[in-house]
Parts: sequence; C-alpha cells; structure tokens
Amino acid sequence: MAIVGAGAAGALVAVQLCEAAARRRVPLDLVLVDPAPEAGRGTAYATTVPEHRLNVPVGGMSCYPDDPGHFRRWLCRHGESTVTPADFASRYRYGSYLADTLGRAVIRAHGTVAVRRLRTRATGCADAAGGRLELRLADGGTLTADSVVLATGPATGAAGWVPAELAASDRFVPHPWKPGALDAVGASDDVLLVGTGLTAVDLALVLDRPGRTVHALSRGGLLPQPHAVAPLPPVPPPPGLDSLPFHRLRREVTRHFAATRRAHGDWRPALDGLRPEIVRLWQGLTDDERAEFLGRDATLWNVHRHRMAPSTAESVARARAARRLRVHAGRVASAAAGEDGGLIVSLADGRTVRVAWVVDCTGPGLRADAGGDPLWSGLLSDGLAAPGPLGIGVSTDGGRLLDAQGRPERPLFTLGAPRRGELWETTAIPEIRAQAKAVADAVLAPLGAGPRSVRRRPTDQFGLPLSTHAAAAEAFRCGLARVITVRGRAAESFARATRLDPGFALGHAALALLGHECGADVDVARELADAQRSVRERGDERERSFVDVVTRRIGAHEARAGAADDGDTALVDHLGRFPADAFALGIAVPTIAFSGVTDLDGTRARDLVERTAPAYDGHWFHTSLLAFVRQEQGGIEEAGELARTALAAQPASGHAVHALAHVHYESGEHLTGRDWLDGWIGGRGRGAVHRAHFSWHVALHELALDDSAAVRRRWFAQLAPGQVSGVRALIDSGSLLWRARMSRSWTGHVPVDGVLDSVARDLVERPSTAFTALHSAVALTAAGDLPALRRLRTHAAGADQVQREVVVPLCGALEAVLEEEWATAVRELGGLLPSLRRVGGSAAQREVIEETLLYTLVEAGQHDTARRLLEQRLDRRASPLDRRRLAGLGL
Repeated sequence: MAIVGAGAAGALVAVQLCEAAARRRVPLDLVLVDPAPEAGRGTAYATTVPEHRLNVPVGGMSCYPDDPGHFRRWLCRHGESTVTPADFASRYRYGSYLADTLGRAVIRAHGTVAVRRLRTRATGCADAAGGRLELRLADGGTLTADSVVLATGPATGAAGWVPAELAASDRFVPHPWKPGALDAVGASDDVLLVGTGLTAVDLALVLDRPGRTVHALSRGGLLPQPHAVAPLPPVPPPPGLDSLPFHRLRREVTRHFAATRRAHGDWRPALDGLRPEIVRLWQGLTDDERAEFLGRDATLWNVHRHRMAPSTAESVARARAARRLRVHAGRVASAAAGEDGGLIVSLADGRTVRVAWVVDCTGPGLRADAGGDPLWSGLLSDGLAAPGPLGIGVSTDGGRLLDAQGRPERPLFTLGAPRRGELWETTAIPEIRAQAKAVADAVLAPLGAGPRSVRRRPTDQFGLPLSTHAAAAEAFRCGLARVITVRGRAAESFARATRLDPGFALGHAALALLGHECGADVDVARELADAQRSVRERGDERERSFVDVVTRRIGAHEARAGAADDGDTALVDHLGRFPADAFALGIAVPTIAFSGVTDLDGTRARDLVERTAPAYDGHWFHTSLLAFVRQEQGGIEEAGELARTALAAQPASGHAVHALAHVHYESGEHLTGRDWLDGWIGGRGRGAVHRAHFSWHVALHELALDDSAAVRRRWFAQLAPGQVSGVRALIDSGSLLWRARMSRSWTGHVPVDGVLDSVARDLVERPSTAFTALHSAVALTAAGDLPALRRLRTHAAGADQVQREVVVPLCGALEAVLEEEWATAVRELGGLLPSLRRVGGSAAQREVIEETLLYTLVEAGQHDTARRLLEQRLDRRASPLDRRRLAGLGL
C-alpha cells in the first residue's frame, strides 16, 4: 500500500490502515512517499510560530471520528493539563500529535504492518501488471503497489492574478510557506499580502511589528470571522432544504441565520448546525447553481465558515487598531519598481500601495492540477483521473478515483482537498478523518477486512473501548467526567447514552450503580437487568467484568451471606485486570461519591491506588484519590501536596477538594480550611454533586472553632431540608446536628425530623450499604425514634456482613443512649471504634461515633476516660472546642 503525501491526510490514513490491519491480522507493507522530514505536519502544521493556532477547537481535532477526546487527552499528557475541548491549540502542537499518533499506531501494528518512508516526491502514476499501479518518483526510482492513496493536500494556487512585471521581481514571494521565504524581509519593510484569508492572517501575525505596515488586499477586503469565545450549541436548519431550488435554498439559509441571530444573539450556531448538511446540499445543486454560488456567495461563505481562533482575532484587531495592519478591497492591476528598490503596486481602482515586498496569500487552487503538479497533471491527461464538477478537484466514487470514462477501475484513492468539487466541505480535520477511515475500509476490503471488521470502537477518557457508537460513547464520557470530578447530572448523561443506544451495557450499569449507592432517581433493578442482558449480547471482557461487579455490589442488598465480600473481591480483582477503569477505581476507594470497598483498610487502600498508578501516568483523578488515601493513613503533609497538584490540573476535582478539606481539618487549620473551602463552594464548587458535603466540612471547622452560632447559620443556609435532600441530607445534615448536640454546641430542639422527612423511608430503614446504615442510625437516634432504630437493626441483621457485624451492635449501643443506659452505651461504643473503618467513608465522617462516645462517657461519669480521649484528639490536631471540653472536665 502506498500513500502519497505524509501530511495530515496521509498520516490519518496510515493510522487507520495500521490499526485496522493489525486488528484483522492482515499483513501490509505500507509505504509513505513524501520529502518532508517528519510525517504528519505537511505545510499547515510545520509552522513553529506559537501564534499560529488551529482554526478548529481541540474537541474537533481528534484523529479518530469515534473518539473526539483523543487530541485533548494527548495535550493533557503532554504538558497542557488544563486544556478544554473549546480551546485552540497551536498548529505545531497538532503536527506533533499527528506524528506521535502515527508512531504509536506503527508500534502497535508491529509484526503485522511494516511501515517505511520514501523521502521523495511522486511525479507520475501508471498502470502496472496484475492490476497494480506504478508510481514514478522524483529521485528516478519507481514503486509498484497494490493500492495507492493520494493524500496530497490542497493544490498550489495558479497565481493567475500576478502581473508579469511582478512575477519577475525578486521582491515577490509566490510561496510564503517555503522555508526561508520571508528571511530577506527587513525589520522596517512594508509588505503587501494579496489575499485576506487564513493564510494572510497567519503571515500578518508573523510580520507584525512596530515600524512596519502590513497591507492585506482582496476583492472583498474581508477577513475571516472569529470563533466565539464561549460557543453556543449548533442550531439545526429547517428540514427539507435539499428539495428546494437554489434561489429558495439561498433564501431559507439566510432566514435560518437571521432567526438564529435573533434567538441567540449569534449567527455561528446556525452555520455550525448547517455544516452536517453541506455535502448533501452541494451534491443536490446543478453545475449552473454551483457556479452561481461560487460567483456570488463563496467569499462570504468562506469568511464565516473558516474562522479565526479568538486569540488570533484579538491579535489581528490590535494590529488593525494600531494601523500596523491595513485591509483593502481591490485587485492588483500592475506593479513597478520604486526608486528605493521596493515596489509600487497599482490597483484596478487607481490607488497605489508602496511596499518593499508582495506576498501571494491567495491560498490553494481549486483545480487538482493547479500549480502544475506533475502527478495530478499526468493522471488527468492520461485519463486515469477526471476533473470534478466545474473542474474543481477530481471525480471519485466514495474516494476511489473515477477515470475519464467515469469508471472506478483502479485501486487508486484520494481524500481531502481533491474531493472538493464533489463534496465542497472536505478540507477540515473532522471531514478528513472520516474519509481516512472510509479509505482504509475500502483499501482493506479486497483482503477480507471490510468496514464492519475494521471498525474502531470509541473509548472513554482513559482509552478503554466502549461497545457502542460514537454518540452514546460521548454521552457516557460526559457522565464519567462528572463522576470523577464529583459533579452533578452524571445520571442524566448515562441515561442519554442508553437512550441513544438501548443495548449499551455500561450505560445501564452506571445508572444502576448511581441509583444503588448515590440515590439517583432510576429504577435500579431494571437498569441492572438491562446491563446484564446487553453485556451478554454485546460486551468485551472488561465490560462483562464491570457489570458483574455492579451486580454483586447491588446483590449485597439481597441478604445473601457473603454478598458484600463477593462484590468487594470482584471489584478488587477487576481493577487488577483493568487498572485504567476509572469508574471502578472511584467506586473502590471510599472518598465521597461511593462507599468504597468496605474492608479496604489503610494498607489495602494504599496498595490498590499505588498498584493502579501506572495506568494513569499522573492523571489528576488518580492523584486526587492518592491524596485522600494518604490523609487517611496520616500522611497529612504529602496528602496536601498531592491534592494541590491535582487541583492545579483540574480545579473542579471534587476528590482533591475533599482530600484537602480533610488535610485542613486533621491539621487543625480550621480558619484556613473554613475560608478556603467556603470560597471554593461559592466558585468552582457550584456544580458539585455533593456540595452539601463540602458545606458539612466547613461546618466541622466552625464546630472545632467552638463557633456554635456559625454552625447554626451554616446548617440553616446550606444543610437544612430544602437545601439538601435524599442520602446527602441523611449523611451530612443529620450527622452534623447530632455532632453539634453531642458536643453541646446545639442547645434546644434539634430539627432532625425535617431531615428524615426529606429522605425516602426505605433508605433510612432499609439502607443498601453499611455506610448509609451508620448515618441512618445516627439520624434516628437524634430524632429519638427508638422503634425505627430497632427496625433498622433488624434489617442490618439480615443484610451483608459489615451491616451484621458493625451496624447491628451500633444500633444496640444507640438504643442504650436513647434509654440513657450510659454504662452500656460506653462499653458498646468503645468496642465498636476499631471496626468502624469497615463501613467506608472517611475518618472525619466516622468520628460522629467517637463524639457520641465522649458524650456518653461524661454522662456516665467516666471523666478520666473522657479526658484521655480528648487529650489524644488534641495531640492530633488543634481544636478550641476540645480545649473547652477538656477544661470543663477539670473543674
């Protein structure tokens, strides 16, 4: 297989061929023919100027049509950890990404695909024996191939506008992207750029400096429009456009733009919504209608369709405001040498522009052989290729070249700019990458590797394949992103994934788990059944294992002996085989979102997180979990450093925020912790799904500071029913009230009844996890509801092992508290403290039981034991509240 051209299009085809052939075990000898020193760059991505940005956001520049986040993840791994899909990367970085992606594809295909580079040009192509093709090379050699892909990129412009006297001048630069083309331009030389498109914009940025005027000239005098800083979603056009004659189509599109501007204040969503329809609309036009569009509308279309990055637009605006960049409407009529050695350029309307240099920025030509490319000229003259509509590009059948008789006779393919005549929308990466995949499918089809067998599955953020289509995968990635940042609406994203693909097992499993552990409003049993059925019909080993983990975890609620242990063992085993499964790792490590593995003590938690570290390569999510584990192990200083590192990469990481909140609390930095966390809640934390828990952490600081008035204000403002409901109300609001009462910081009526009313009764009396059960017991004790506490105890006795061994005796101890049997309560609570870790959650959350023990010790008159416990706590961290309590015991 030969690919002529190793720029973006050639690299994308090579990536698809390598990966598809390797999956199907189809041996290939793949040859890339291009004189460039590095594959993937071409002209567009070879520039080293930092100001040269992509004109498509990061989210639209992935190499893979079914994995839109691939480029962004690459940037994150290569020093740009804060990049978002809406950002505009530098073009040089994108060239590096293409080269690296191709290199990795070659490595993965080693043993099946042999890839080599010929650093020369292809100057001709002819038929060879056996239906093969022979490429003539500029170095005098030849290359015979079974298939040839022409990935030559845009043709060089023919420069028919250039007057003879200008063409003969050594002050004329016809090819500005050639290395060294602009080296002779002096620091104070004025320059005329002929053309005002993206090429002219790029060169204007290169040439812009004080003391120099850059003129840009085109017939319309229009610069590309900028992208929006905060883009809005696309607005689909009205239906039925493809059935309209051109004059009505034009009118309806104009109305679509106007209506979108009125509704949204911006025309861009209208064009972005129209983009998926462009190929179909273009192909529905006659040649006369296409010619009318080119003569009447193409310029206006291009300046709106091919837009500048916002930062580029700002630089251009500054240069224009300073009069260093001047834009003119007109055309060049003639040019003459000036007395100073420069050029006097006369325009058709009689104006003149005096400059030192003139640069051709008119961009690529529309004809495939524009600029005299011998390869395309020979193909067209020999009849191996035929011109496309209006002579633009060439004719193809889905990328396979048609010959002069309109037949796809040869294994000769192309993509990108040469297909512009038949597609019009074909020069941007989102179109080229889809064409690259289609070309790879077509090339491999005769070898028994058809489109279905070479289909590349989409992946999640961490590169794990997803057994679904691209749209559902995108929704799943969105949900996973919300889960790992601890942000809201994850269930909505997973539900959207299953609506788009009802057979998507991971989407159903995620919904079942969120309903089971986080109280999401889903039918857990139905979602679990759908996950089990779907994964049997369509799922790989990792997906089957994950669904099994969720099944076992939910099954712990069915009162089967050992069910919880089975679920925990399955989860740890799953992570041993699939350490990059971030969803599973987030479930296993008990931080904030899930209850974790119930018997994951400090050593096992550390081992689990550290064992999975190589799969994440320092990713902020894994660093956040490690920070939490470190503080649980007592490594407070290291935990703080890790949390701050993670937050520098992802300021919205709820796990890192949670870890740092614990660091502040365990360090006794209550003033610092209160102020920092309060600020985060009002800023980055506004979308956090467990925002109430972070408010609870602030209240803990206020409680430790012995500021009972602040605790009350915090509770009513951020933790009272109406502000919080469901499982968070039970865990955070209820436990805070009880802690405040046990520390005698809350006097009078404790409004816990409202908390219990905001929680489903089954969740309170029949909780599915030991962690929830602990907080149910505390809330019911605070409410003084002894019968409900006994019902909870009965439920726990028939539930999983941790509930049987920890929650049952806890309920008994709290019954003794309600019955004021203080000696019994002290004995049973004291005996429980060592085993509380098994319920999951954090030490600060489980501390509510220690607070209860302190209260019962005082009530039982065991002041010496209470004093020792308070002194131990004060040795760990400062606390004005504990100092006051200790002082009270000394009276």
